[in-house]
Amino acid sequence: MTPAEAWRTLREGNQRFVDGTSVHPNQDSLRRNELVGAQNPFCVIFGCSDSRLAAEIIFDLGLGDAFVVRSAGQVIDAAVLGSLEYAIDPLGVPLIVILGHDSCGAVTATVDAYSTGSMPQGFVRDLVERIMPSVITAQRNGVTEVNDTVVEHVKQTGNRLVETSQVIAKAVEEGRTAVLGVCYRLGEGRAELVSGLGNV
Repeated sequence: MTPAEAWRTLREGNQRFVDGTSVHPNQDSLRRNELVGAQNPFCVIFGCSDSRLAAEIIFDLGLGDAFVVRSAGQVIDAAVLGSLEYAIDPLGVPLIVILGHDSCGAVTATVDAYSTGSMPQGFVRDLVERIMPSVITAQRNGVTEVNDTVVEHVKQTGNRLVETSQVIAKAVEEGRTAVLGVCYRLGEGRAELVSGLGNV
């Protein structure tokens, strides 16, 4: 698939989910057996760990369709970068989708920390520190509402991926991969495109 074809497949699946007409493709025993020897996903979905954001469900996907990486607030660390680079080379996936969502707890905690100057304890602090650059950028642009800040964080995450990973940057530059930022609306079930790097 091309990046554009992969994105069209995801959009169509999400529309089925929104309409309540999901077909649940590639979820039978035949598909399971086909995948025993190898995988060939057509997209990477790097999303938040939130239990309401089940990527395969909201895009109406099945086994072997998506390579899914999740962390709270879709925070980038070395393990995430390694996972995404593996999806690009050797798997050759043509599309990376960064999937944020409204009412994100990790972004809310970071906005609160920015506003109060009080950081959370434990390893939640690490999440907040990694999201803080997006919150600062949003605040500088006059964005203070959490859901709008999520959009900014999704955009910034895409930029950081390409700036940080030479593997991903090269794949985007060569047109083999695109990086799209998408925000999911919990109430509607709709995944909306908010940013893009590469040709789709």
